[in-house]
Formats: sequence, C-alpha cells, structure tokens
Amino acid sequence: MTPPSPARSALRDDLATVGVLWSRDLLRFLRQPTRIIGALAQPIVFWLLIGGGMASTFRYGAAPEVGYMQYFYPGILVMMVLFASIFGTITVIEDRHAGFLQSVLVGPGARAAVVLGKSLGVGSVGLLQAAVFLGLAPLAGFSFGDIDWLSLMVCLTIGALGLSAFGFALAWITDSTQAYHAVMSILLLPAWVLSGAMFPPSDEQAVLSTLMHANPMSYLVSGVRHALHVSGESPDALGASLAMSLSVLIAFTAISVALATYAIYRKR
Repeated sequence: MTPPSPARSALRDDLATVGVLWSRDLLRFLRQPTRIIGALAQPIVFWLLIGGGMASTFRYGAAPEVGYMQYFYPGILVMMVLFASIFGTITVIEDRHAGFLQSVLVGPGARAAVVLGKSLGVGSVGLLQAAVFLGLAPLAGFSFGDIDWLSLMVCLTIGALGLSAFGFALAWITDSTQAYHAVMSILLLPAWVLSGAMFPPSDEQAVLSTLMHANPMSYLVSGVRHALHVSGESPDALGASLAMSLSVLIAFTAISVALATYAIYRKR
C-alpha cells in the first residue's frame, strides 16, 4: 500500500486540528444553558429598549418609510456576531494559561489551522445566535420571502470569521483578560457604534463619516442591510454596493487570519 504523500498528510492534520477546535467551542457553548439564554436575551432586550425609545424620533431622509426598529435590526445582528467573537476569543487567554493551546501548537497541525479552527468555532456560535434572532425579522418589518438569504449568510459568515480571527490576535497579544477587555472597550465596541448600526452620520459630521468609511465593520452592516432590504431601498448611509461590502469583508478576514497567525509565531 502506497503511503500518503507529505502534502496530503499535512492537509489531513490541519483539517483534524480545525475540526477539533471548531467542535470544542460549539460544544462548550451548547452545554451552558445560562450562556445560551444570556446570549439571546441581551440583544433582544437591547433592540426592544433602544429601538422602542428611538422609534418616535428617528427619521431617515433617503428612506423615510423605514422606522428605527427596522433600521436598528441589522445592527443588532452584527452586534450578536461581534459579542460572540469578544466573549469567545477571550478563552484564548484562558486556554493558554491552562496549557491547552500549547499542547495544540506542538501537534502536527499548522498554526494557521489553529487560528482557523478557533475562529470558526467562535464564529459559528455567533451565527447560531444570529440565526435564532432572525426569527424576529417579521417584527422588524422584514418578510422572510423578501430576504436575500444567501447574501445574508455569506456576509455574516465572513464577518464572523474575520471578527473572531481579529479577536484571536488581540487575545494572543494582550495575554491578560483585563487588558483584553480594555482593548475591546476602546476598539471594537466603538467600531460597532461607528459602523452605522445605531445611527447614520449626517453630512455635517465629516469626521464621523470618514471613520465610518474606514471601518471594516461598516461594510458588514452595509452588506446585511442590502440582504434584508433586497425588495426595497436600503437605508445604507455608507453608499457601498453588496459586492463592495463583500470584497472589503473578505480582505478584512484574510488580514485578520494572517495577523493572528503571525501573532502566534511572534509571541510564545
């Protein structure tokens, strides 16, 4: 019997590493009922309270028929993916201190496979939460039959992978839960707020508009809006097409995975 080639053997090892880390994060989430309830209840309460409070004062000039509950809904979907990446990748620090990741790194799998496996696991948790929240789409004024489901899933999947890989890199570099939370508070959470998720910038706010166009998360929000508003005009202040949003998301994800892989090689 002919032995497998080195390339095929390496690919098999990488796929096994990705599969183990992927399933580990999914099982860790599904075996914690309180975490599931909290992960689903928080964005629903957030959407209802803020959306309900702003509903009477919000008017979007380009699409006046869109109320705030509907405008805010895509931002909540992105928030769920973002929060999953934040709370999921913090376990990178815990796993390093416990010695788990060190044992994975000395295995036959490549370091990029470790990044992909962890990022896919964390991202899948966020996608599960978003999938449940999508059941409330009719309450926001979206018809299930009018949603571009393929584009929506592609945007959310690429965005979840990119944010999880970026969170992995930050968690590996900081190596402290306190420092990690500080970085998240001053970097990713403001990036979500400035993505157009909560409010569109006005023409007079040139600085905010510039930051919004330079923010990769803005293109995730924009892509989700295009997928949800496929049958009508999308209230997208970014002005990016779906193709452009996907291109930026793919580039962001590739850079995030490369950054996380580089961080593993540089900091041990």
